Amino acid sequence: METMDDFKDELEASFRQIREGDIITGTVIAVSEEEITLDLKYYAQGIIKVEDFSNDPDFAVLEQIHAGDEIEATVVKTDDGQGNILLSRKEANDVLAWEKLQQMMEDGTVVKVRIKESVPSGVVTFLEGIRAFIPASQLALDYVENTEEWIGKEVEAKVITVDPEKEKLVLSAKQVAKEAAIEERNHKISMIVPGTVMEGTVESLMPYGAFINLGNGLSGLVHISQICERRIKKPSEVLKEGQKVKAKVLNTNDNKISLSMKALEEEMVDTEPAEDLEQYTSKESFGSSLGSLLAGIKLD
Repeated sequence: METMDDFKDELEASFRQIREGDIITGTVIAVSEEEITLDLKYYAQGIIKVEDFSNDPDFAVLEQIHAGDEIEATVVKTDDGQGNILLSRKEANDVLAWEKLQQMMEDGTVVKVRIKESVPSGVVTFLEGIRAFIPASQLALDYVENTEEWIGKEVEAKVITVDPEKEKLVLSAKQVAKEAAIEERNHKISMIVPGTVMEGTVESLMPYGAFINLGNGLSGLVHISQICERRIKKPSEVLKEGQKVKAKVLNTNDNKISLSMKALEEEMVDTEPAEDLEQYTSKESFGSSLGSLLAGIKLD
């Protein structure tokens, strides 16, 4: 037997009222080059004309919208003359997109966007249907002089400015690239085993020590106390920029490479007496053997 639950959707629809200006959600049931049809769980279907869906000039309805997608849109007319509810995704987006963009900025969400055009001091793209600006200084790790070369490229970026009143949306691809570079560097450092002897070039001298360029995008610090055995007042007493040096890795704590040149000196000193002792022992052994040999010879 049929129960009230069997007519739940129909009952809810009969009590529901849709008014112009409401933002409602529907499920896509049909897509054409001219319009998108939505199931609103109502007696009438919703229609969004393609020109009322997005401000993005590259929006391709047949590629980007599919049956089953859920879409929020604003009610423009409760009857378009054919018994459908006329909707606008653009109008809803002007309200909803800014809230979503604000949340993206707070969460540090990484988004993928395609560069649409080059403008003075940067490029333009679209995110959530809103025109966005990426300054040339925020397009890559290094400042980009020729932004024309970036048109059509896809980049990963983060939202850094959201101002709905001024309709200002700013993104940064540099932040994402910088985080990726740090992650790669930290991975390289994690692969270095303490105790390893590395060769590098002195890249800068500071009062507290010297930074050594180890290549592969890595550098390490030799603290002033780890430069040599004798006490020095400043690194420049022993080192100069551009000098090739060898140093031992002490540790890689906090993703920083701590080096010691002094440790290599100490190792050399420790090995020298052992060599002398070996040579002395060999001579002594040889002398004893010779003495024993001569002792066994009788002279008349």
